Amino acid sequence: MLKTLMGSIREYKRSSVLAAIFVTFEVILEVLIPYLMAKIIDVGMAQGSITYTILISLATIVAAFASLYCGASSGKYAANAAAGFAKNLRHDIFYSIQDFSFENIDKFSTSSLVTRLTTDITNIQNAYQMIVRVLVRAPIMLIFALIMAININAKLSLTFAVAIPILFVGLFAIAGNAFPYFRTVFKKYDRLNCVVQENVNAVRVVKAYVREDHEIDKFHGVSKEVYDKFKAAEKIVAFNAPLMQSVMYGAMIVMSLVGGKYIVYGDMLSGELTSLIVYTVMILSSLMMLSMIFVMILMARSSAERVVEVLNEKSTMTSPENAVTSVADGSIEFDNVSFGYSDDENKYVLTDINVKIKSGETIGIIGGTGSSKSSLVQLIPRLYDVKRGSVKVGGVDVRDYDIEALRDQVAMVLQKNVLFSGTIAENIRWGNEKASDEEVQRVCKLAQADSFVQEFPRKYETVLDQGGTNVSGGQKQRLCIARALLKKPKILILDDSTSAVDTKTDSLIRKAFREEIPNTTKLIIAQRVSSVEDADRIIVLDEGRIAGIGTSEELLKTNKIYQEVYYSQMKGAEK
Repeated sequence: MLKTLMGSIREYKRSSVLAAIFVTFEVILEVLIPYLMAKIIDVGMAQGSITYTILISLATIVAAFASLYCGASSGKYAANAAAGFAKNLRHDIFYSIQDFSFENIDKFSTSSLVTRLTTDITNIQNAYQMIVRVLVRAPIMLIFALIMAININAKLSLTFAVAIPILFVGLFAIAGNAFPYFRTVFKKYDRLNCVVQENVNAVRVVKAYVREDHEIDKFHGVSKEVYDKFKAAEKIVAFNAPLMQSVMYGAMIVMSLVGGKYIVYGDMLSGELTSLIVYTVMILSSLMMLSMIFVMILMARSSAERVVEVLNEKSTMTSPENAVTSVADGSIEFDNVSFGYSDDENKYVLTDINVKIKSGETIGIIGGTGSSKSSLVQLIPRLYDVKRGSVKVGGVDVRDYDIEALRDQVAMVLQKNVLFSGTIAENIRWGNEKASDEEVQRVCKLAQADSFVQEFPRKYETVLDQGGTNVSGGQKQRLCIARALLKKPKILILDDSTSAVDTKTDSLIRKAFREEIPNTTKLIIAQRVSSVEDADRIIVLDEGRIAGIGTSEELLKTNKIYQEVYYSQMKGAEK
């Protein structure tokens, strides 16, 4: 785990090292100051030497300012290192996610990935800043202060031999009991993020169904779970402070009582006792700092495990060696394909799919809800891999292609249309970032989007809100179709992508496809028979199996499922 995390430090290693170096000098100077103060009391003032007192006082002032400078420099470099480390971690995780297959993303869930990119990395950042500064400072201060204390009075320093073990035993007991709670609480954070994300994305539905109270109760329930887990963990961690203070003040009382006797009997000077008490505070303060770091690392450990889990996750889908980088044409062949979202054969959603599609054909796909229409087309650009059989594009198994080269020739407009914040033109250029304004307008005309875009005051420079909430569902679908067309793909897949447009617009879109992109293979998933009626062939799916293939006329004669759908919709249209 540490090796994986350290790989993200990279260019901030220098800042990390400098933070440690400066804090080391800061501690050495801090430890030197009580020694100099003892000399002022026991030598300068006791012997009445003003010159000696002034010289040592000046040395103390110089040491104090030098310590201040080193401390400030250490803080600056530590902050830079920690912020940079967090930046690199976010970069590395985000890039890892970009390579994930749908299967990898399904494994983690979107809300969990968001938590890992935000809350978890913030915890790691805070812990790293303490590690490069405080975790270096505390042990060095402990060692140097202990050496100085032993040098002043070895017998009295034996007090630490009792205090330190008590502290360590107590800290390990606290850590052992608190860690399971911290591990659980971040899983609750995933759930909390999921609830918030769900509510914000579906806020219109929530308001339309007047379900605000239900959503508030659901949020409060999850929020309370996070609160309860944190409270339970903090109750245990809360013992840290009283334990530290009890041991620290106990040691100081022992030092004062025993040290006072040593002074009375002449075995110790008052300046030495003063400096010894200061060193006692330093030693126990360094132990307190270690305990604080201990708690921080305890919290960060759970976060680190979750972050490393993402960094170590390997995509279930990669390009093979010597991958094919050119797609010959838009022909598609499903050869005895079976597919499921798990390895359990009893849960396959597609079974024994056999069909050949010629390049340039228009294929309609129809079937009831849950017949796996979307699952079928997602195998073409290799969003998922088949469990049995093969899917071939341009005569080559999709698993033999370079993934980027394959997907570059397959354009998909999914059921859930997604637009990003930015202008309409910027969204369309997702299909081709180098496309000219004329090309953008042309594909919008093909998708029947140009007419409504021209009605906006700023036309193609109109800024869309996040998710495209300032355009209607039908407008959003047409913009997504235009974006797909700009790729100039060999295969175009429309997954129920004209459901929100009227039948006339739907007809105009299909007409534009026939006339403008005749060589592109078009697969159209639809619930409306009218959307696929004029296709070259129609595939009828039923419970993950092909129930029929043919033209609309052929299926009306031979396929009972198609007949039921066709006549039920035609009767509805007549009414």
